Amino acid sequence: MPVRPTAAPLLLATLLAATTLTACGSGSGSDPDTVEISFKQSTDNSIRVMDTYLGQMKREFEKAHPGKKVELVPIKAPDSEYYTKLQQMLRSPKTAPDLVYEDTFLINSDITSGYLKPLDPYLDKWQDWGQFIDTAKAAAKAQDGKTYGVPDGTDTRGLWFDKDIFKKAGLPGDWQPKTWDDVLSAARAIKAKVPGVTPLNVYTGKPAGEAATMQGFEMLLYGTGDGKTDPLYDTATKKWIAGSQGFKDALTFVETVYKEKLGLDVADALDPNIQTRIRGELLPKGKLGINLDGSWLPQDWLKGAGHEWPQWSQKLGLAYMPTQHGQAPGKVSMSGGWTWSIPSKAANPDLAFKFIETMQTKANAQKWYIANSGISVRKDVAADPAYVQAQPGIKFFTDLVASTHYRPAYPAYPKVSTAVQEAMEGVTTGDNSVEKAASGYDEELKTATDNQVIKK
Repeated sequence: MPVRPTAAPLLLATLLAATTLTACGSGSGSDPDTVEISFKQSTDNSIRVMDTYLGQMKREFEKAHPGKKVELVPIKAPDSEYYTKLQQMLRSPKTAPDLVYEDTFLINSDITSGYLKPLDPYLDKWQDWGQFIDTAKAAAKAQDGKTYGVPDGTDTRGLWFDKDIFKKAGLPGDWQPKTWDDVLSAARAIKAKVPGVTPLNVYTGKPAGEAATMQGFEMLLYGTGDGKTDPLYDTATKKWIAGSQGFKDALTFVETVYKEKLGLDVADALDPNIQTRIRGELLPKGKLGINLDGSWLPQDWLKGAGHEWPQWSQKLGLAYMPTQHGQAPGKVSMSGGWTWSIPSKAANPDLAFKFIETMQTKANAQKWYIANSGISVRKDVAADPAYVQAQPGIKFFTDLVASTHYRPAYPAYPKVSTAVQEAMEGVTTGDNSVEKAASGYDEELKTATDNQVIKK
């Protein structure tokens, strides 16, 4: 396992982060003609998809609005650290940018904290808002009925597999597992017949953050029931679900992967930068058999990207994640995405929304979906043949929208997600049994949700 920092270095790191954030945001509000835009920058120095796109939008915006300037404020950090640093920035007018990039899983928490501004007065006058699909709009809508973000795409998830490794393991090139056991059987075949590669990656533990919860655990949990009832949150009682057999079954799958050494070494699995390593190293170098992951992976492999890999569509196959026993609907996907939001303490909110309008013309939105390997949330783009044919895999992942699930992104969800990650980490390291990890989750769930818990 990785060495965990002691309290003193953690305190020092927090103080340094706060100092850095104050410095980088010190100009907020000092110039009414400058819009500050904060976004998540890849921890991989060679990946500049977002930087390149925002640079193009900056030039277009400044040309269309003479005298106005755009200042880009990147936050370079793994997912979990990005959320922390962003929230630090949002707390003060001195550090709050004018526009921020928000993960939909965290947006309701930030809304409840009063960090974000409702956008309805802008959206009511914006003609393009009618092009956005309802599910995408709902992702940025709070319990107060107001909308706090403009989505820039969505995503789905499935199984990526290496065709060469499958051939060596005697597995079919058109592989499509029907049950969880089929996935594990393929991983076991790879372990037995193809030495020197990792059979199966399932993100796990707190260092991977929401990737562990969403790409890993929820892709399992949402395949344990009937496909209609949410296994994490009970909408009838408005309570979170504890003590379910599906939860334990999902943990058992994770435990099996790491106990049988079908996954990464535990130290590698708990590396905060493991997502970057999967995309930039293990998959392109033929070191990973099966990867349970998202639709956005090719953004790193496109021409001009940091890990250009033109052969990826020939080397990798795609399969949907099956339900536990093959029960209807037979396949599982989770969807999320990111939104552009305006902080409540932003100095130039009107200018910030004008920048959103620049990014979200049909042409510019389509550029971003293709560059980011994203799935369109605009009806006009989704209907454009140029979008559908732009990249291998787009149709596969877009078709999964019909079978997808959305996280119960209520204010308590980030804490619930952390509790899931802790349970996963316990069975990954072998420190906890499934029963103990599930029991620990139930207790954490009560704390995270103010005891708004129901047993099923």
